Formats: sequence, C-alpha cells, structure tokens
Amino acid sequence: MRAESLFGRGFSPITWNCGRYRLNIRRPLVMAIVNVSPDSFSGDGILVKGMDIEGHLSALVESGADIIDIGGESTRPGSSPVSEQEELDRVLPFVEVAVTLGVPVSVDTSKSTVMNASIALGADIINDVFALRGDGSVGAVCDSSAGVVLMHMKGSPDKMQQFPSYDDVVSEVVSFIEDRVCACVDAGISRSRLCIDPGIGFGKSLEHNLSLFSRLSDFVKMNLPLLVGPSRKSYLFHLLGRSVEDRLPGTLAACLASCSYGAHILRVHDVAAVRDALIFWKRVVATEWGEF
Repeated sequence: MRAESLFGRGFSPITWNCGRYRLNIRRPLVMAIVNVSPDSFSGDGILVKGMDIEGHLSALVESGADIIDIGGESTRPGSSPVSEQEELDRVLPFVEVAVTLGVPVSVDTSKSTVMNASIALGADIINDVFALRGDGSVGAVCDSSAGVVLMHMKGSPDKMQQFPSYDDVVSEVVSFIEDRVCACVDAGISRSRLCIDPGIGFGKSLEHNLSLFSRLSDFVKMNLPLLVGPSRKSYLFHLLGRSVEDRLPGTLAACLASCSYGAHILRVHDVAAVRDALIFWKRVVATEWGEF
C-alpha cells in the first residue's frame, strides 16, 4: 500500500536550488544538527577547544547526513543572544571544514554578519529562525545563490514559550510563511531558493505542535521544500514524559509521520537512527521514494 493512500497526499518530489547544489529531492533528506554552542537545549553543544572538527563532521556524513546544519547560538526556549563576534568565532571554523565534505552546508543564524561571512566561505544554505526579518538579512542573501530556510517563530527565543496563543495555529503559521515568501521574492530572492519550516517547538504548545504535524499537507500545498525539526524537543516531554536523553523513539515516530504528510527534510540530532528508520519505511510503505 502506498504512502499516499495511508496518509493523504504524502511525499511529493521537489527541487531546491541552494548554493553549489541543485537538490532534486526524491526522498526525505536528513539534515544533521551541529550545535557549536555550550548551551544547546539537548545538551549536545560540541564546542571543545582542540576538537577534531573534520572528524566530527565526516562522521555525520558517513552516518548518512545529506545536509550539515551548523549553529553557533542556541535558540532554545529562554535563551539569550550572543554577540556577532562570538557567533562568528564558533561557526566559521566548522563551515570552513564542512564545505569540503561533498554535502550542502547550512548555517543556522539570524545575524546578517554571520550570513555574509558564512556564504563567503562557501555555505550553501542560510537557516533563519526569524525568516530573514532581521536587519540586513535579506540583503545578505539576496545577491548570493544560497538557499534560505524561512521558519515561523512566535516571539523571540527568550519569551516564545510563555503562554503562546493562536486562534488557528496552522492557518496563522501558513499565512506568516506565505508573507515571508512574498517578501523574499519581492526583494529579488528566487522562489527556487526558498524552503519553509513551520517551526515545531518555537512559540507553540503541545497541542499547537500536534496540529502542525497533522496538517503538514497545508504547507505542502505551497509547493516549496518543507523542512521539519522534530528532534528531541520538549513536546515529547509534554506528550510522553521523556527527558532529553530518552526522546529518540518519539523523535523517530515524529520523523516518519512528518514524511508521511509531506516533509522533504528532517533536521535531527540522531542521523544514523533516523536514516535507518527512513530506509525501513521506504521498503515497507513509501516504495515510491528514491534510493538512500
């Protein structure tokens, strides 16, 4: 039985132009999270003096990462921003190595200075939790060929989980993303470079997050690559009572549900485990997916 008959529209192939790559997405891609910050919510910040950067990143690629996503500033609930220089010092050494590994390199940042410097080093994607609303952000990517991930977040990281409220979370998030897509296109960023992210866990309650998961098809209708970040987040605590270190099973279930409803890219910590789950899902359910 095909995935479409089980879960509605299901996965639809799509193309995304990002930097050095034209990604013909014929099966879900795995984006590996590289938190280069000491205060990541999941406890996986890896900034260690003298660490083997190439070894760490190469291991992710060998585990099945299709994209590497490097972030130097935590956006966990309650977090505070870091200075531009500190973020640059954290991120750029990783970008410099990552661009040599044969996969697209994404930088998770909302600072135009970090965007410019990362693109200059060869980064292919800017992944912005503020959807290019920051000062100079649109200009930083407009004249490049970098792909852009436009994410929805209600409020800012330090306050986003303080009683988030929506009349209709899905409609409001869709409307926000549509507005940001239009703003980017009007500014001269080709629609073929854009990817969208509903922002699971960013200014949403458990029920808001579950509504977004169950209605991802509303985002698929926008005919843009759809990225979902379900990995290890607090909705799994509120739903299952699991601490961060025990959230892999819930994360895997969320990944498979997301792909079944149309997600093209999964942003995750546990690359090998997610890839294994996807390979099994392809063999049994989503037989129309491309090969891994």
